[in-house]
Amino acid sequence: MQTKQFNLEDGGAFGKGEPNTAYSQYFIGNSYLKPLTNPKETNVFIANVTFEPGCRNNWHIHHATNGGGQILICVAGEGWYQEEGKEARSLKEGDVVTIPANVKHWHGAKKDSWFSHLAIEVPGENTNNEWCEPVNDEEYNKLI
Repeated sequence: MQTKQFNLEDGGAFGKGEPNTAYSQYFIGNSYLKPLTNPKETNVFIANVTFEPGCRNNWHIHHATNGGGQILICVAGEGWYQEEGKEARSLKEGDVVTIPANVKHWHGAKKDSWFSHLAIEVPGENTNNEWCEPVNDEEYNKLI
């Protein structure tokens, strides 16, 4: 049995989706979004997010008074994840990141690689996302 090979820029096995124009103001570079679940049919939203090389989202917080947060499952390429006050973590296919509610963080692609992850919004009470400042080039370019 042959395994299908995917190009990183195609978003891996789940597909790249459409340009993420609704949230482009919160990203440096281009990202793409492919919803995998319909929020009207389930209370768990899952989407494949694909980042072009060098693309990253702004610092942000998934607020909740109970439950909430986010889970990332890396499916293609290489990227970064960083929580405020901690070192950035290198990510590759198969890595899983559990992000508790109310933790300021960012994630995105490495400079020289496309990157895709499944983003799973963890259900909670009184959830909302707060978008903060961009990850500036000086901070980002220090990552190896």
